[in-house]
Amino acid sequence: MTNAAVLLAAGHSRRFGRDDKLLAKFLGKPLVLHAADALERFAPDHLVAVVSSQDVADVLPHFDVQMIPGTLAEQSESLKRGYARAIELGARRILVVLGDMPFVTPGLLAKVVGQATDTLPAAASDGKTVMPPVCLPATWSDAINALTGDRGAAALLRDLPEQQRIVVKTAALTDIDTPEAMVLAEQAGSSADQD
Repeated sequence: MTNAAVLLAAGHSRRFGRDDKLLAKFLGKPLVLHAADALERFAPDHLVAVVSSQDVADVLPHFDVQMIPGTLAEQSESLKRGYARAIELGARRILVVLGDMPFVTPGLLAKVVGQATDTLPAAASDGKTVMPPVCLPATWSDAINALTGDRGAAALLRDLPEQQRIVVKTAALTDIDTPEAMVLAEQAGSSADQD
């Protein structure tokens, strides 16, 4: 079965300030490379990245980069672009990961993809909320294409059956939106490395 991973890395980073958070150094390398490296180690059939910045594209040489104008960089448009490219590449399962989630692991990605079916997605969860990474089946094209606004597939996954949820520690699903959150996450990551 052909699968593809889509790295969503086109956000505006408004809450982060003037700098592009995806290129900000986090534990020694640009933030986006943590999720990208996990995807490369997971080794799907295809790696796709949706970006709005050439600078971000430049640090993702192993990805099939889909450039989206900054004016269209809402999460729904990014998701639709990446999902469509994955379908073009023949993927039956499309794994979606956010570029600002530095603690996702290849093991978690494998579990999410392994739990998806031809008709049902699978997603990570903190035990309460469904969140990325998520694996979407190719059969969900109509639902994905109907999404609008600066929201991903959350509304579609709200009623995802429990067996399709991969529950992990909340820290594994950390996403970084502000410089303060980056500092806290870096401290947590450094502590975890020393354990």
